[in-house]
Amino acid sequence: MRRRMMAVLFFIALFAFAPAVMAAETYAIDPVHSTVIFRVKHLGVGYLYGRFNDISGTIRFDEANPAKSSVEVTVKVASVDTNDEKRDKHLLSPDFFNAKQFPVIRFESASVKAVGGDLYEVSGNMTIHGITKPITVKMTRIGAGKDPWGNYRMGFEGVFSVKRSDFGIRYMPQGIGDDVLITLSVEAIRK
Repeated sequence: MRRRMMAVLFFIALFAFAPAVMAAETYAIDPVHSTVIFRVKHLGVGYLYGRFNDISGTIRFDEANPAKSSVEVTVKVASVDTNDEKRDKHLLSPDFFNAKQFPVIRFESASVKAVGGDLYEVSGNMTIHGITKPITVKMTRIGAGKDPWGNYRMGFEGVFSVKRSDFGIRYMPQGIGDDVLITLSVEAIRK
């Protein structure tokens, strides 16, 4: 009788704690349906838009306890695309990203906080041009559900600003704005 009671208590404890242990789900960023777009002022009269075409990363998302969530994003600098090959090559040079020495841009979260509804505040460290700075990004969960191939997906988008000079990119300050507006839009597939 005592042995049976212990077994019952063991299974109750196991199932009581299982949701907490298994709550965070891991998602791989889908590079085909994700993008990083940037905007910077040009000559004080307009904006230049560009994008990075190679993005990867992992999202660990715990809907019940967002504080247990985490985000890692890696962008290959060589994938920069401003619709002008000559300008793209210049952006890869030491004047800007110095892609040979610093081939990736990385973001690693330190905390995730639910703000309300589908809005989350993600704080962490961004590394650009070999310099790491803390940033906070408000990310909106766009949606979640099964795709036609049976995979479960989630989509997030956030818009934030960084100063390029904070990351040691100071080329032509009189003609190129210091504030860079970045839009990060990702779809991620549950593993």
